[in-house]
Amino acid sequence: MEKRKNDNDNMGIRLLKKGQNGIIHAVFSRMGLFLLLMLLQIGFLVSVYQWFREFRPHIFSGTILFTVIMVLYLLNCRRDATAKITWLIVVMFAPVFGSLLYLYTQKDIGHRALKARFGQIIAATKKSIPQSETVLQNLAREDAGAASLVHYIQRSGCHPVYDRTKVTYFPLGEDKFAEMLRQLEKAEHFIFLEYFIIAEGLMWGEILEILIRKAGEGVDVRLMYDGTCEFALLPHKYLKLLRAQGIQCKVFAPVSPFISTHYNYRDHRKILVIDGHTAFNGGINLADEYINQVERFGHWKDTAVMVQGEAAKSFTLLFLQMWNIDVREPEFDKFLAFPAFFGEQEKGYVVPYGDWPLDDDKLGERVYMDILNRAVKYVHIMTPYLILDGEIETALKFSAERGVEVALILPGIPDKRIPYALAKTHYASLLESGVKIYEYTPGFVHAKVFVSDTKEAVVGTINLDYRSLYHHFECATYMHGTDCIPDIEADFQAMLPKCRQVTRETIREEKWTVKLLGVLMKVAAPLL
Repeated sequence: MEKRKNDNDNMGIRLLKKGQNGIIHAVFSRMGLFLLLMLLQIGFLVSVYQWFREFRPHIFSGTILFTVIMVLYLLNCRRDATAKITWLIVVMFAPVFGSLLYLYTQKDIGHRALKARFGQIIAATKKSIPQSETVLQNLAREDAGAASLVHYIQRSGCHPVYDRTKVTYFPLGEDKFAEMLRQLEKAEHFIFLEYFIIAEGLMWGEILEILIRKAGEGVDVRLMYDGTCEFALLPHKYLKLLRAQGIQCKVFAPVSPFISTHYNYRDHRKILVIDGHTAFNGGINLADEYINQVERFGHWKDTAVMVQGEAAKSFTLLFLQMWNIDVREPEFDKFLAFPAFFGEQEKGYVVPYGDWPLDDDKLGERVYMDILNRAVKYVHIMTPYLILDGEIETALKFSAERGVEVALILPGIPDKRIPYALAKTHYASLLESGVKIYEYTPGFVHAKVFVSDTKEAVVGTINLDYRSLYHHFECATYMHGTDCIPDIEADFQAMLPKCRQVTRETIREEKWTVKLLGVLMKVAAPLL
C-alpha cells in the first residue's frame, strides 16, 4: 500500500480541530504511588527523628521487627519469585510505606467491583459458544500436545477450538488497514471495535468515515477504547462527538485524579468484528504510526491476522464481555446468532482467546511457555518488550538448551528508554543458553508473534513484559496447522537481514548509561 499524502483532503473525517488533543489527567499507577510514598517516608522519618529524639532506639527496634515480619510474610506468600524480590527490596528500604503500598495493591482498592462483575460475565458466558467434540477429537488425534493446550485455554472461559477457518496474516499495519477498509464496507448488521489506542489522523479518519456512514444505514456500530487515550490523544468530550454521529462509544477505566489500583488494569486488546463472521486481531492500533504514515521510531513493524468463519464469534464474545461490564441486562445471544460461513477447504485449527488480569491464571504467559516446552525444531518470536519474570525466562533458556532454535526479534529503535534498557539486562543470560537475539535496525517492532515448527503460531496483543502478562486485558489468536503459518515464518525470515544480531561483543559495547539504567530499574521491573 503506497504512502498517502498527509493533507486535509485525504484524511477521512476529523471530529477535532487540528492540533487539539486530550487534556492530561493525573494518573496514579503503582510506580507513581511508589515514588510518592518514598518521598513521604523520607519526610516522615526526618520528622520522627526530630520530634522523638529520646525514643530513637525504640523506633529503630520497632522498625526492624516490623521489617522482619513483612519479609517473612512476603517469602511465604503466593507470588511470582521476581515480584517477591522487588517487594522485599521495597519493604527493606522503606519498611512502613513500602508495606502500606504492598497492602494497598493487594487489597485491590478500586477494582473489586470490576473483578466481581467480570467474573460473573465469564461464568455466565462459559457455554455461550458450544464446543464441537468432533473438532476436539480430530485435534487430539493430530497433536495430543496441542489438544492439551486447548484444554488449558478453555479452563479460563469460553474459548472453543474451530476448524474450517480462514486466517490471513498481515506482516505490516498498512496491509491490515487496506483490508480493514474493504471489510468494513461490507458490514450489514454490526461493527464492533475495541482498541487500546485511537488517534485522529489518516488511519482513524478513513475508518471513522465508513463507521459514520454505516451507522447512518442502520448498522449497529460500537466502539470501545482504553482510558489512557484521554491522557494525551483524545479529549473527554470525544465520546459525545462520536455518539452524535450515531456511534455507540465507551471508555474503559477513564483516568481521573483519584488514586486507585484500577488504573493498572488497562484494556490492551485490539479487536474488530464485522457481522460475526470476520474479525481482526494483532498489535496494530488505530493511529498513523502503525501504518507508517508518520514516523516516530523509524519504520514501524507490526502484524495482525484476519479470522473468517465461526472462529470470529469468539471475538464477538470477547468484545461483548468488555462492553457489558456496566450493563445490567447484557445481550450476547443476539449477536452470537449471526451466521458465519465455513471454509470447507481451510486446514488447521484456530482458538481466539482472552486473558484478564483479575484471576489467578496467567493465560497469555502459559500459552507461550507451553509452545516453548513442546517445540522440537524452532520457536521464533517478535516482541517489542522483554521484561521477563523467572518462569518465562527459564522456559526460553530451557527450550534453547535442549536444542530448539529459539530466536527473538526486538526493536532496534526503542519507543521507551526504560523497557529498552531492561530488555538488555536479559541478553547475557539468554545468550549463554543459546537463545538468539536480533534487533530490527530500521525501527521499532511492535508485533507480538510466536511461531513454532511451522505448525503452531500465536498472533495477538500479548507482549513479553509484566504489563501484558500480569496487568492488562489481552487477547490473541492461537493457530495450529493453518495455511498462514508458513507466511508468518517467512515474514520472520525476511526480517533477519534487516537486523543486527546481539553477541557478547555487542553487549560489551553497549553504552554504560543504558547498562546502568537497566541495572537500576531491574529492581522495580514488576512495578512498571
